[in-house]
Amino acid sequence: MFHIKSFICSALLFVVSFTVLAQDGLGDGPWYFDTYAPSGRIKVSVVARGITNPWGMAFLPSGNILIAQKPGGIRIIRDGELDPNIVTGTPEVQMASGGGLMDLVLHPDFASNRLVYFTYVKNAEPPAGAGYYATTAMGRGRLNEAETALENVEDVFVAEAWDPTPGGHGSRLRFAPDGTVFMSSPFRRNFDKPQDPMSDISKLLRLNDDGSIPRDNPFVGREGYLPEIWSIGHRAMEGLAFHPVTGELWASEHGPQGGDEVNIIVPAGNYGWPVVSYGRDYDGSRVSPQPWQPDMLQPEIFWVPSIATSGLMFYTGDQFPQWRNDLFVGSLMTARMPGTGHIERINFNENGEQRRETLLRELRQRVRDVQQGPDGLIYVLTEETDGALLVIEPAE
Repeated sequence: MFHIKSFICSALLFVVSFTVLAQDGLGDGPWYFDTYAPSGRIKVSVVARGITNPWGMAFLPSGNILIAQKPGGIRIIRDGELDPNIVTGTPEVQMASGGGLMDLVLHPDFASNRLVYFTYVKNAEPPAGAGYYATTAMGRGRLNEAETALENVEDVFVAEAWDPTPGGHGSRLRFAPDGTVFMSSPFRRNFDKPQDPMSDISKLLRLNDDGSIPRDNPFVGREGYLPEIWSIGHRAMEGLAFHPVTGELWASEHGPQGGDEVNIIVPAGNYGWPVVSYGRDYDGSRVSPQPWQPDMLQPEIFWVPSIATSGLMFYTGDQFPQWRNDLFVGSLMTARMPGTGHIERINFNENGEQRRETLLRELRQRVRDVQQGPDGLIYVLTEETDGALLVIEPAE
């Protein structure tokens, strides 16, 4: 009888603990979790909190960290603490759905040119009677030496993605080893544009760092195609990462209810949305009658139900040698249930995917981005109103 009472008390304490966590938010930490052997135990700590809906981050050579807030404005973690002042200079953004001020990255030659690139949802005055328009733009500015402001801010590329639907489902940036930059142009509730080669909606774009079009893009000179397009038929690409061994570009794709994907990107590839999908739409209906067609590329990984994929990272550091070359995928929620965000670690062998491990689900946070820091630790952004930057390190 004593053991039964102890079990009931422990269960009640567990329920109360989770209720408090759900009501009071993240908590103070640190937290310790056991992971799949041989990686062992990890420690998760709060680096900074009070960041409004953080979306993307960039590590500066000074050791400070820039963080983009979805409603607008860049914050900086300076000397390990969140500076109360916003880094000034970013343009006004339109925030709706998953869009606003989104990703930010440093130019590969940042040490000499101090250029910071970012993506955002851009407002525009619509044509008469055409309704409310928005698109996605890539801007850049020069970070001053004090790291307090972006100067000479300009749009270097404005996507041909004008749509009456406000917002958008996010946009990532990644510089390639050749100096070009990949930009994902997000999905909107328009099922005609993803397969339209004269629209940037639901496409992956490849640009030069000044916003011009590389001459070796696959559709350059091809009539009826926008030359900035690299691949088509995506829904909402919210993570981009280069494989550390093969050099291939991998991308996470945010589906509706199921059908989240990770794809290996090839030039001129058609990834099927919305003609083929493993998902259902938000009303429960199937997006497509079958999930594949011979002329459309299949995902390397997919999820049913959806995990609302976000940031993407291959781990290459020394802090977790057993995780080297594993893929880390951020999750905002599982099966559209609040409080179920997490990270998925995916391990591969020579034949493909071998194991998946769920990390940080106990924190009940929306994970927007996951990146490896210069110190080899893993940094995580939680996209909440009271958002936080977390760090994962080996537990002693």
